[in-house]
Amino acid sequence: MTDHNSYNVLFLCTGNSARSIIAESVLNRLGKGRFAAYSAGSHPSGQIHPLTAELLSRLDYNLDDARSKSWDEFATDDAPQMDLIFTVCDNAAGEVCPIWPGHPATAHWPFLDPAAFEGSEADHRALFVKVYGMIERRIEAFIKLPIDEMDKSTLQKRLNEMEQETPASTK
Repeated sequence: MTDHNSYNVLFLCTGNSARSIIAESVLNRLGKGRFAAYSAGSHPSGQIHPLTAELLSRLDYNLDDARSKSWDEFATDDAPQMDLIFTVCDNAAGEVCPIWPGHPATAHWPFLDPAAFEGSEADHRALFVKVYGMIERRIEAFIKLPIDEMDKSTLQKRLNEMEQETPASTK
């Protein structure tokens, strides 16, 4: 994966309202200049979950361009070509994905779904904070990888190993 100044990364989830939006925001902040992050859903909800927007706004993320959108937007010829694609939920990982131009490296990094939580409002907000922290730690580890020095198979192996390193899985 050499000869890149920056890498395009797509985070996929079913609804594109919480986890993938959080991951996109975190990578765009922490990896600014090296990564351009995007997010999409297989069946987008059409809106960002209110607690996602509230949490990210409280943490000073700019959400002006954030929206829930279909992954079909990124499977067209005029879409940015992705270098890496991460599924962040088990449902999206099990679905038949579009054929991505350029055959990007892929990995499955499942996180708990805070949007599906049922319980008290305080517990719901706490789960969003917890999932945010899990995603942030995974992305912090990811951006430390020497991607410029890795061939595609080494990068793919390392991305797959990362799922086991951080207890972020829904399993």
